[in-house]
Amino acid sequence: MAEFEITEERGDTKGRYVARAPGKPDAEMTFSIMNEKTIIIDHTGVPDEWRGLGVGKALVERGVLDARERGVRIIPLCPFAKAQIDKHPEWQDVLGGKPK
Repeated sequence: MAEFEITEERGDTKGRYVARAPGKPDAEMTFSIMNEKTIIIDHTGVPDEWRGLGVGKALVERGVLDARERGVRIIPLCPFAKAQIDKHPEWQDVLGGKPK
């Protein structure tokens, strides 16, 4: 498995988790901040060089762990993030409802 580091970049209304490793393009999972207690995961992008290495799953897991720690709910509109959360019942405690 490739070594990589995941960092969070956050603004007032949007943010992203970025996976980086020397010599590879960034992989990312983006989210919108609905309010102080809800985020919407809207996109996960993993370049071909990262495929099959678990980077996408690691990005979603980091988002779930941070949400749990902060008491934030996640609405996974991104199909990949939704599929990953559906596969991991232990992550589903952070799921929120549909956006209004």
